[in-house]
Amino acid sequence: MTTFRISEAAALLGVSSDTVRRWVDAGRLAAGRDEHGHRRLDGADLAAFARAQIESASDGGRSSARNRFRGIVTEVIRDAVMAQVEIAAGPYRVVSLMSRQAADELGLEPGVVAVAVIKSTNVVVEIPGHERVASSQ
Repeated sequence: MTTFRISEAAALLGVSSDTVRRWVDAGRLAAGRDEHGHRRLDGADLAAFARAQIESASDGGRSSARNRFRGIVTEVIRDAVMAQVEIAAGPYRVVSLMSRQAADELGLEPGVVAVAVIKSTNVVVEIPGHERVASSQ
């Protein structure tokens, strides 16, 4: 069974360790104790909690895209036709290329809160610390 320390859960959820402790203390997130008395969170419970957080944060709109990264615009580079927009979404950097007209109409400038909505047919999934992909044989 996969378990996580408070700090690991916080990093995965994009919040502080203190926030995770408050959620545990309030009963919103279940945690047990390891042999040293440190709080540990079950991976399946953490995944269910994360999913519930995502569903409750939904703005109610309808879209086939499921990957949404809310963040702050950190840079906008415009030329005559195109714009490159960079968003810092927690620990993630998302860069989008769009028409200059679209960037102008959205009012994208550093400091603006924006949501990067991503739909991709090619998503690479990595497991940290694993050097090679397991074969399917």
